[in-house]
Amino acid sequence: MNFSTVDLIIFIVYCLLIVAVGLMVSREKKGHEKDSKDYFLASKALPWWAIGASLIASNISAEQFIGMSGSGFAMGLAIASYEWMAAATLLLVGFVFLPIFLKKGIYTMPQFLASRYDGRVRTAMAIFWLFLYIFVNLTSVLYLGALSIQTIMGIPFMWAVLGLAVFAMLYSIYGGLKAVAWTDVIQVVFLLMGGLATTYLALRLVGGGDPLEGFAMLRREAPGHFHMIFQKGQMMIPDGKGGLRDAYMDLPGISVLIGGMWIANLSYWGCNQYITQRALAAKNQDQAQMGIIFAGFLKLLMPLVVVIPGIAAYVLVQKEAGSGQFTTAMTDAATQLIKSDKAYPSLLHLLPVGLKGLAFAALAAAIVSSLASMANSTATIFTMDIYKNFIRPHAPEKQLVAVGRLMALAAFIIAILVAPALGVLDQAFQFIQEYTGFVSPGVVAIFLVGIFWKRATGNAALWAAILTIPLSTAFKFLMPGLPFIDRMGLVFVLLVGLMIVISLADPKGKDNPKGIALDKELFNSSTQFKLGALAIVLILGVLYTVFW
Repeated sequence: MNFSTVDLIIFIVYCLLIVAVGLMVSREKKGHEKDSKDYFLASKALPWWAIGASLIASNISAEQFIGMSGSGFAMGLAIASYEWMAAATLLLVGFVFLPIFLKKGIYTMPQFLASRYDGRVRTAMAIFWLFLYIFVNLTSVLYLGALSIQTIMGIPFMWAVLGLAVFAMLYSIYGGLKAVAWTDVIQVVFLLMGGLATTYLALRLVGGGDPLEGFAMLRREAPGHFHMIFQKGQMMIPDGKGGLRDAYMDLPGISVLIGGMWIANLSYWGCNQYITQRALAAKNQDQAQMGIIFAGFLKLLMPLVVVIPGIAAYVLVQKEAGSGQFTTAMTDAATQLIKSDKAYPSLLHLLPVGLKGLAFAALAAAIVSSLASMANSTATIFTMDIYKNFIRPHAPEKQLVAVGRLMALAAFIIAILVAPALGVLDQAFQFIQEYTGFVSPGVVAIFLVGIFWKRATGNAALWAAILTIPLSTAFKFLMPGLPFIDRMGLVFVLLVGLMIVISLADPKGKDNPKGIALDKELFNSSTQFKLGALAIVLILGVLYTVFW
């Protein structure tokens, strides 16, 4: 993609603004040396709008812009369930999970597990999360980000990987969560402006200059791409190897609404360090809950930014009937197959001067903010749950901050080395969902049973942590025809049953002093939170009614 001088200026201004703001908010006050609360919890001073913006900036990344657009190209609006069901999940997290976490005064999710169960559960889950964040999340975001930059600008893949990692490191390693959260506010503005501009122009392109006609044409030309709930065999999609597979395996019908997708979403939005860490840094519970509502409304909007462009790309390819400039841009040079994950980068080639720079800044904002968040949360878990717990229990605050910075650097280096290995994937978004789902059932079982049942014991939680990956792996190979979302639901039910049996068999569980008292006052929330939650539920009802 040829960048004009205007495009380059827009992109350079964006880069300089992010680094400048990140470094500015990270400055230490005179006479005050940065401590662990400053570095890992942004001094517990984040307002609701910064929390909501940071939640979305941390969440929306290359895996959405590139991966979800790729899935939109392959299977259509159904993939938006990950966004819309996330809005519903956020309400549950804001109402139930957050008040408990904030009352505990924790820094990390493993710390909560230590207070509810014991140190063994804390350590087991801390290790799980460290591996997941580095080898799945951080690595996949770097891979997808570098793939997009390679496609858009022709920069060699490894140079793109290094460039993205260095950009994220410039401000996040020094500044910690405060730098990440406050730059995320700016990142979200670029993300939404650039993303909506790309959607608008993609619809104009399809509709011959009229974006409303473009959307109507998408409905006419690709009606199969506007079904939210699939039946078996309803839609066949590329498998990345020249063949086809059933989209039902990725989004198995009603399970999307009442089954295993809740496990994925609760694990991500309720028990996931690099998401909950923003809410833990709130000034108070009310600000944290209003941040959740703000994020929920933004999630309702996101399919317009990350899914509709993928459907527009599909229609453009169909129009070209296998030969044309856009089809060529989406074809993988090595396999000569159309690669779904090239849908969004290929659309950026078509943008006019000025908007290319803005759209590219939006994509970079999504990638860099997620990289910074994941690295910071990896550093937080390692420092507070491994280093402080096992290596130096009485480490001074200055040393904890230094260890956090070193761990963030190490996480980036590992991800840089591993990212190229993901090049064989057609829809990287589905890879991320499936392999995160090996851990999710155990995580959600441990948290939900621990929160709602006082008798749950540390032994029960430990066995759930140990067995979640082996059970998921066994079902993957023994029942290959079982969709991975259904597999998550099945493993979750088995682990909850196992936890109940083990806890009932332990006489110590009867009067468990670590059980959580769910008193009514704990769940008091403001009228604004309740009204916002009601609005989100009503909007979701309309969306699923229209696009069922």
